[in-house]
Amino acid sequence: MLFLLTLLALRLFILHGEYEAFKNKPFFFTEVNVIQAYEKWNDDEYHTILKLYSPILDINFFSRTKIRAKEIPSQIRLKLYPQKEMRFSEYLGTSFIYSHINSLLEPRESMKNKLLLRVEKQHENRMISNFYKAIFFATPLEKSLRTQVASLGVSHLIALSGFHLAILSTLLFFLLRPFYRFFQQRYFPYRFDLFDVGFMVLVILAWYVWFVDAPPSLIRSYMMMFVGWLLLVWGIELISFTFLITIVLLLLVIFPKMLLSLAFWFSVIGVFYIFLLLQYFSHLNKYLMTLIISFGIFILMLPIVHLIFPLVSPLQLLSPFLSMIFGIFYPLSMGLHLLGMGGLSDGLLLTLFSIKSGESYLLINLWYGIAYLILSIMAIFYKRLLYVLFLVAFLFFVELFMGFWV
Repeated sequence: MLFLLTLLALRLFILHGEYEAFKNKPFFFTEVNVIQAYEKWNDDEYHTILKLYSPILDINFFSRTKIRAKEIPSQIRLKLYPQKEMRFSEYLGTSFIYSHINSLLEPRESMKNKLLLRVEKQHENRMISNFYKAIFFATPLEKSLRTQVASLGVSHLIALSGFHLAILSTLLFFLLRPFYRFFQQRYFPYRFDLFDVGFMVLVILAWYVWFVDAPPSLIRSYMMMFVGWLLLVWGIELISFTFLITIVLLLLVIFPKMLLSLAFWFSVIGVFYIFLLLQYFSHLNKYLMTLIISFGIFILMLPIVHLIFPLVSPLQLLSPFLSMIFGIFYPLSMGLHLLGMGGLSDGLLLTLFSIKSGESYLLINLWYGIAYLILSIMAIFYKRLLYVLFLVAFLFFVELFMGFWV
């Protein structure tokens, strides 16, 4: 751990040098990928807000222009004007940088763009099309859909993460294994199919992570699967907090800008609570364990979520049920889209995304959040503290939702 922390400090030192060089330049020319473009009005004037990523500079940032959002292609060439006031944390995370658009670049032909277009053609409703592109290719959600997804408490189902990789790896394993066993039993019966098929699945998933532009939560999930497979081959215990911490530090050494990625830290905390529940309840029936994880994670994550996101809606109570259904819906919808029948469930999704309910807002104090995290860590060592943790989280759950009926 000390070795990894030393490497992380060295990486941050090097990045700080790059940051100093960047902000002291008068301007930069760079090509950027447009992640999102939307118009924002101020009185009678508008400007288009751009969320951008520069592969050459390896920075995410916002900028703005007077060009209409619908006229912005997926790639543009910019002249950037870095500000000396930019903080190091903004350079690592997402900052605002003034810019001038030099040219709008023609969209490049790619397999991803062709697949996105194929998904679009199977849906008449733009919101449903946006939903499927998000869960298949990690594209950004439009504002209206993002609000409804937050109201339903299913943001974790939309943002590609370990949940999606677990579903895909299970599906790939059971599709590939019969073909592998046919040849294995005839030509190389001395091989262990669990290892070989597992490796093939990891190769396919590595391509998929690269294909969808490697969002932080997906990188964390893939690295855990890859290292977990190695440890399984070596016969080392997988479900341990040492394993989780090691993976986190390794990822931060390789991708130090993840230090300021909310998606990354939410996914890490989610896995932490899964490990915590498995530590004490893994001896139970697997169906009961599935229920404990689905509902337990929902309740335990509530105080963490409300450190950052204040929205409260009674629709969020559907989240554990939708999470369990999603395990079947996700691979099924992929298959239907491959067959050109992706629109079969559009009516149900439109109904779900059209449900309206009351809303309220609540953010918890930072110090309460820190105390809750400390209690969570202490629960690793004392089972009684796990029950205290559950009690605290459940009382918070009651406080959040009882106001809608009392």
